[in-house]
Amino acid sequence: MKARLGAALFGIGVLSLALAAGTAFYVAPSVTKLPYDLTFCNAQGEPDGCLRPSVAVADNATFMQVLENKPTIQRGTLEATTEVVPQASTTEKEMTGDLKGEAVVWDAYGTVVRTDDKSVVSQYAAELALDRVTAAARKWDKQYLDTDGDASKEDAVTFEGQTYKFPFRTERKDYRYFDRDLRAALPIKFDGTEQVNGTDAYRFVQTIDETELATAEGSLSALASALVPGATTGKVTYSNTRTIWVEPVSGNFVKVREQQKKTFVPDQGATVALLDADFVYNDDTIANSVKSAGETRDKLQLIGRNLPIGLAVFGALALLVGLWLMLSGRRAAAVGARHRADDAPVEDSPAGEPEAGPLTDEIPPATTNWKSDEGATVPSQRPVADEAEQR
Repeated sequence: MKARLGAALFGIGVLSLALAAGTAFYVAPSVTKLPYDLTFCNAQGEPDGCLRPSVAVADNATFMQVLENKPTIQRGTLEATTEVVPQASTTEKEMTGDLKGEAVVWDAYGTVVRTDDKSVVSQYAAELALDRVTAAARKWDKQYLDTDGDASKEDAVTFEGQTYKFPFRTERKDYRYFDRDLRAALPIKFDGTEQVNGTDAYRFVQTIDETELATAEGSLSALASALVPGATTGKVTYSNTRTIWVEPVSGNFVKVREQQKKTFVPDQGATVALLDADFVYNDDTIANSVKSAGETRDKLQLIGRNLPIGLAVFGALALLVGLWLMLSGRRAAAVGARHRADDAPVEDSPAGEPEAGPLTDEIPPATTNWKSDEGATVPSQRPVADEAEQR
């Protein structure tokens, strides 16, 4: 019985170890990739695991807004909404060659509005290919970035580095992050660990010093004419301090802050602030981002670490116990066989054969003489003759 039970446990142990290896080396890598069926959330926040829009707010901002076809400087609170919409059909159709199976296509839409009247201040649209493992932009000839409402050839762009997500299992190191205004990827440095709503997050900081933006001459002339009397042209400069908090296992953003400044420097006259705003994720966005990142993290840790370790430990114990039961069962069987052999009954002697007597049979007394003229044995008569002579 022990041997049979041990053999069963041994087999279960081997199977569990095989499942642990398969989970660790095949299943876990497959779930640490951007899925093809990821979708944007509807108004009810469904389906589960969908991408929610992120909202950042800048209080007391200075900004330029075109009103009645004229650039004007305004002050107030701004709200920036970013929506990321995966494109499954475009992915299937366009991701060919070295991108097939390795990249997905995402569309992104950004809108900045005033909170007082909900009027639009600025918008952008983009389409790009993301690596399924690193979440970094991949080279793709149909990617674009539209910042003026016309996705034309002049808006062609080469996305690089991280954009809307960091890699699964983000490391404590510097990365490159794409900036829309500069249309280039610049270093973003690891700046420590911090808790966001109770979740451990890696903090990354990208500092962009004041840099001149490429601006069409017609736009510069319009700015000079509207904002600086007497000026005919100028340049636009831009700076930004971007801080991103990333949940490291999922690579998801849980909080973002951007301290942006844009300035018009005319060919004569005083400079004009076109944008001075400190955008930070609002509370709802942070809460949703932390929840989503936590769900993804728990799933990845279960499949990538907890399940393989659990299966491996269970398999090793089952294998050892099964081996011990098999060996002890075989020893018990061998001992039982020997005991049965020793306890077997002895067979009776065949009929007609006397049993052997004791080795010490009784010997006649030494004073008794046995004689026989004919070979028979009789008692001696000497004592009788002696008695007659005495008479």
